[in-house]
Amino acid sequence: MSRPLLEVADIFHRHGAAWRTAHAGHLSLGQLKVMAAIENCRTAALGGHVEACEDCGHSRIAYNSCRNRHCPKCQDAAAREWLAARQADLLPVGYFHVVFTLPVEIADIAFHNKAVIYGLLFHAAAQAMLTIAADPKHLGAHIGITAVLHTWGSAMTHHPHVHMIVPGGGIALDGERWVSCRPGFLLPVRVLSRLFRRLFLAKLTEAHAAGRLTFFGDHARFSERSTFVKFLVPLRRKNWFVYAKSPFAGPEAVLAYLSRYTHRVAISNSRLIALDETGVTFRVKDYRRDGHERYRTMTLDPDEFIRRFLLHVLPMGFHRIRHYGLLASAGCAENIARARMLLAAPQPEIGRSDDADTAAPPDWRPPCPCCGGRMIIIETIERGNDARAPPSAASTSGAQTP
Repeated sequence: MSRPLLEVADIFHRHGAAWRTAHAGHLSLGQLKVMAAIENCRTAALGGHVEACEDCGHSRIAYNSCRNRHCPKCQDAAAREWLAARQADLLPVGYFHVVFTLPVEIADIAFHNKAVIYGLLFHAAAQAMLTIAADPKHLGAHIGITAVLHTWGSAMTHHPHVHMIVPGGGIALDGERWVSCRPGFLLPVRVLSRLFRRLFLAKLTEAHAAGRLTFFGDHARFSERSTFVKFLVPLRRKNWFVYAKSPFAGPEAVLAYLSRYTHRVAISNSRLIALDETGVTFRVKDYRRDGHERYRTMTLDPDEFIRRFLLHVLPMGFHRIRHYGLLASAGCAENIARARMLLAAPQPEIGRSDDADTAAPPDWRPPCPCCGGRMIIIETIERGNDARAPPSAASTSGAQTP
């Protein structure tokens, strides 16, 4: 796999040290760890191994990945592994994409309360979906949800929202049949929006009363309960954004979508164009425009680029992919089996093996660039050490370890 011409790691290498010095005391431990991980990813600092082709003998060095969930280089393999585990959960029905977005007023106070507000976003959005779906006036069924948190817009500004993938139907409330949604329509977004707004603001008010929120700078006045309640008044009348896209064309399209969204980071290396005296130039998508005008470039000062990237570092231990309803971990396998029985669908063969205990895990190691043969490990490189035998001149750098 060839290395992109420009990576986030290059920007950190060139400007990261000065940025950390300038902002000393204002960075979280998590942000510092993310910067260090990205800078060291697939370098000798993390160790690695030397691979050789079984057929032609071509060799190359493959340095270890940092496996940090915010690293642009580490997400492809993580997404593949996650998707392989999810394939068996797919049902032979249409799937919908639903998006719940926090208004900008809430996003502003979320930065210093990420764990609390992002958690409330998940819970309120999922509760709204499950409640409306179970209402006999709408679907009258228990549904399943896979939800993924994104906190950025295309320009890496702070824009918290949750993407949901939802099967087009659910198990009837009595558990005896599968209830399909109307063609091309899952649930009314206007009703979802109002319930989402009410649930979120109620949970946010409770969190404030329990002392779970902190405020700084211009928002310090919100520490007073009366001021905070007054701040929420106009938000109770504002329209909150909930968007439901047309259903996917099939299970393959669902997996293709998930592969792009589940392990995405604030910006991919492929969007970076240049790093020079003018700053960092990268591609952005302006969703307010149509046609070719939607795609353009943006240039940010390196300090601002780093600041925006680190805005989206999640609290340690925070789960950005969650499952609800029929897909909740506790009863997922049983619920999926029940749904397949009600749909008269066969059990999937995905992941099955005559000898599952001894089946070899998928090998994501890139093939030999010379002949396409299988690469095997011939030497291990300890952390911080150089390889004793360099790869051939034709080798490619940056290959990820399995």
